[in-house]
Amino acid sequence: MNTKTIRIATRKSPLALWQAEHVAVLLEKTFPGIKTELVKMTTQGDKILDAPLAKIGGKGLFVKELEVGMLDGTADIAVHSIKDVPVELPAGLHLAAILKREDPADAFVSNRYHSFGELPYNARIGTSSLRRQCQIKALFPEAEILTLRGNVNTRLAKLDADDYDAIILASAGLKRLGFVERITQRLDTKISLPAIGQGAIGIECRSDDKELNDMLNKLHDEETGLCVTAERAMNAHLNGGCQVPIAGFAEIIANRLFMRGLVGSPDGTRIFKSESGGKPEDAAAIGKTIAEDLLAQGADQVLQALYQ
Repeated sequence: MNTKTIRIATRKSPLALWQAEHVAVLLEKTFPGIKTELVKMTTQGDKILDAPLAKIGGKGLFVKELEVGMLDGTADIAVHSIKDVPVELPAGLHLAAILKREDPADAFVSNRYHSFGELPYNARIGTSSLRRQCQIKALFPEAEILTLRGNVNTRLAKLDADDYDAIILASAGLKRLGFVERITQRLDTKISLPAIGQGAIGIECRSDDKELNDMLNKLHDEETGLCVTAERAMNAHLNGGCQVPIAGFAEIIANRLFMRGLVGSPDGTRIFKSESGGKPEDAAAIGKTIAEDLLAQGADQVLQALYQ
């Protein structure tokens, strides 16, 4: 690697560029003399906008091209939303750093209703997340769930065109892009349990690049890293892709890691929940315990039906 310039692979969406530029600033501030360069790429997930992600292979579609770029030497690191990163990474690559988490909660966004609870029973709600869909349908069985793809700006424009009564987005993305005033209501994690890793940014790089790994380690947030470890361990044990109705959220309170997990059927008729806690250093084991409990309750039947 040329120590003067670190090449950062990123998608071209406004949020992906914000995240890559954020990492670039952190690197240049932390290591005077280092320069950064964005390597903008288009992924399969960016190209296919007319189908739900679950139908076209899940969110791994948003990272593959970036990973190829690192492996072939076009880029040195890649910046991802952790919730888009598959459980298994290609040989030779790993997550070298996870930054301090932004707000992990989902956001209710509506021009017509002041809160999620105000929605009529048959509201038109925009989301392409099966995780969000199953939790919405559990509360509003008659709600009409409508596909919502595209970047944050596109999704807000569709709401403003009155295609939906409300849409559900990640609070973190809205805040990062300066749209905090569009958040009608921050959804408590008890109403909508977030996606695995939601709100956290991860930096992926080649495992054998010691110099770069040592640098990235300085950007790593230990608390967020432990929480994400627990969440991803649950997902791994469930064999969960990124686009299945699986939710998981860990937080550290008074030196204890507490986590909740959920698996639901897309129609919201079956919701399995579990929670566990322990020492933060046992993060992976806590996530696995929750997964085993969910499977014992029957979550495997819901997941197998989706994978057929």
